[in-house]
Amino acid sequence: MSGPSTRPGESGAAANGHDAPPTEPGTGASQVVVIRAADAETLAGPTIKIRLLADSSATGGALSTQRVTMAEGADGATPHLHRMSSELFYVLSGSADVLTGDRVITANEGDLVVVPPDTPHAFAATPGRSADLLIVLTPGVERFEYFRHLGRIATGAATAESLLELQDRYDTQFLVSPPWRAVRAKPTAP
Repeated sequence: MSGPSTRPGESGAAANGHDAPPTEPGTGASQVVVIRAADAETLAGPTIKIRLLADSSATGGALSTQRVTMAEGADGATPHLHRMSSELFYVLSGSADVLTGDRVITANEGDLVVVPPDTPHAFAATPGRSADLLIVLTPGVERFEYFRHLGRIATGAATAESLLELQDRYDTQFLVSPPWRAVRAKPTAP
């Protein structure tokens, strides 16, 4: 379910055996981060692929980011909120339904949605459409292990309930959203 990855603390250049990028003058801690497409760890299931690009530790806490590709109508994240971070969704291609508080908007290719802290949100590919999203959480929270845990749930190696114990660690508080449930309800055959 996963492929090559750039581990926390390694830049793409360093992971490829090249010289690490220089530290920016005067900071002593900030570094340019380069993640090569071939080096991004990929988690994949039957309808969703997540490319782990840069975790919080790789960006000095500035952000964590991943690319999520979903098949037609595929579910992404269930309703949740982050207490400390904003989440940015940029639609690279296709169309995604995004819960923002009590409403669901459809974001199309080139659209940007930024959800502030403490705002319920979720996302999925719009029914009948696929979606490719760049997602950024800022300030960053170490989240790659969260996505790996989701992979373990998908394969049966962990239970969905095990996520409840991890909500505070990953700043992801799960909730119920009637508007999201109504929009995502699968029609039943007559």
